[in-house]
Parts: sequence; C-alpha cells; structure tokens
Amino acid sequence: MQSYLEFEKPLAELEAKIAELKQLADAGNTDIADELTRLETKAAQQLQTTYGKLTPWQKTQVARHQDRPHYADYVGALITEYEPLAGDRAFADDPAIQGGLGRFRGRAVVVMGHEKGRGTEGRVKHNFGMAKPEGYRKAIRLMRLAERFRLPVITLVDTSGAFPGVAAEERGQAEAIARAIDCCLDIRVPMISAIVGEGGSGGAVALAAANRVLMFEHAVYSVISPEGCAAILWNTGEKAQDAAEALKLTASDLLKLKVVDEVVREPIGGAHRDPKSAMAALGDALEQQLRGLAGQEPGNLREQRRRKFLDIGSVGL
Repeated sequence: MQSYLEFEKPLAELEAKIAELKQLADAGNTDIADELTRLETKAAQQLQTTYGKLTPWQKTQVARHQDRPHYADYVGALITEYEPLAGDRAFADDPAIQGGLGRFRGRAVVVMGHEKGRGTEGRVKHNFGMAKPEGYRKAIRLMRLAERFRLPVITLVDTSGAFPGVAAEERGQAEAIARAIDCCLDIRVPMISAIVGEGGSGGAVALAAANRVLMFEHAVYSVISPEGCAAILWNTGEKAQDAAEALKLTASDLLKLKVVDEVVREPIGGAHRDPKSAMAALGDALEQQLRGLAGQEPGNLREQRRRKFLDIGSVGL
C-alpha cells in the first residue's frame, strides 16, 4: 500500500478514487472508463505539480520516506558477486554500516553505506542507520582494503547522524568519525559517494569525503537535522520548517555551493514511487563518474580530493 506524506493528501484522495474505479472496472463496469481516464490524468498532473515545487522541509520528509530504496536495495540492483564483510577487528560489527566487495557493472569495487532497516525489527537491528564507533572503524578497514587492492570505493549515505548514545561516546565516537574522514581524504583510489536519502552531520561526512559527491534530487544533506537546529536556535521543534529553509540542505542549494558535484534526477513523485528507475539512474551516474576517475594517478586522486574539501566555504573570500 502506498504511504503518503502530509502534503500529498490531495493526491492521496485522487488515487483512492482511482483505485475504487479500477475495482469497479475489473468487476465489469464499462461506463466509468472516461471518468477513470480523467482522474488518472488529473492525478498525474497533481503529482508533477506537487513535486515540482517542494519546500526544503517537504524534501526532508521525502528523503526520510519509509519506502525509499535502502543500501540493501541498491546492492541488489547494482552490485553483482557481492561479498559482505563484517566487523572492525577491534570491538564488534555495526549493522548500521554495511559493506563488502562486489562488481559494479563489471568493475571490481568496495561498496559500503548506511542501512536504516525496514519494519520495526529491521530498524532496531540497524539502529535506524545511526552508526557507532565500530561502524566507522569498519568503514576505515574497508577503505584501506580497497586501497591495498587498488579498487574504487562507492559509498551510499543515508543517516540522520551518528548514534549519540553514552556507550558510543565512551568508545570514542568523535575520534572514530574524524579518523574515517581522514581515511577518506588519504586513500589513493577513486572514491565516489552518493547521498541517497538523509545526509546528517559528521555521521554522513565520514563516508562522503570523496572525489565526487552525487546527491539525489530529493535527498537532503546538512550539518544538523532541521529539528535539531530548531531546538538549538528557537528551543522548539515547531520551527523545523524555518530551520530547513536556513540550512540550505537541498540538492540544488548544495550544487550551487559546490558541496556536491552532481544532482541525480528522481522519478516524478520521488524514488519511493519508482525505486527501479531511481536506482538505475544512480547506477548510470556512478558509472559515468567512475569512468572519469579511472586511470588517474593515485597521488592526483588524493590531492584532488583534499583540495575539493579545502575549497568548500572559500567561495567569495
């Protein structure tokens, strides 16, 4: 069953009527064909109009939609011969960050990313995609493995942020994130990151300090969630919409600021309405970017990556 967001209510009503008419048509009622066609046309126009003018807060809701593709979906659609690798070789395995070896369109790669999980049990198992120190240390291990075997790294970012629990802080959360970012900037192989849903704070940057950063059209990427920003600035979560506007967290904003390098278009209505098309579009973008980085000198790849992130924030200075 389609899950609708608050701003999609008019569309939900239209599509509910369409579903009712289709049931009548299946039962043999042929007098409703014209009405069905009219409503389907109206619904398609409503969908296009709605998604053509989303506010930053609405995009945040779309980025969090429960039916958007997750890491496991992307691996299933884009990676063959996938061999998952677990553990940080120091403390434990963190299900919030998944990764392993595989082939992307015939090319051997290391792929990893955040997994939020589906359903109550899956979300609890994967801690809603909020990684702990062992997750970031596992990411470091995989990146060093990629460097050793000269394999490109692909990361899929989808997290509201790193896990803020006491145990995570006791095990060195900030240090683990810092070392993961340092590793991203240091490895001498091509690295491409894609913000596929939420890109929240250092928990996202730890996997996204790459040569090329792609971002889905309705994904969001910011230093803090709108709710967290509103709580700090206004002491209330009710100002989340205002915070979303101020944070410049949309793909179009971040492309202008040169934080991301390419915006990947989503199907009309978002990736959750047509996951296969969305994943195929991301695959095409990843392939093009990998092709552009192939054959570059290892030292140049590292220097290019470092320069890219040093230059962020210097625009106009």
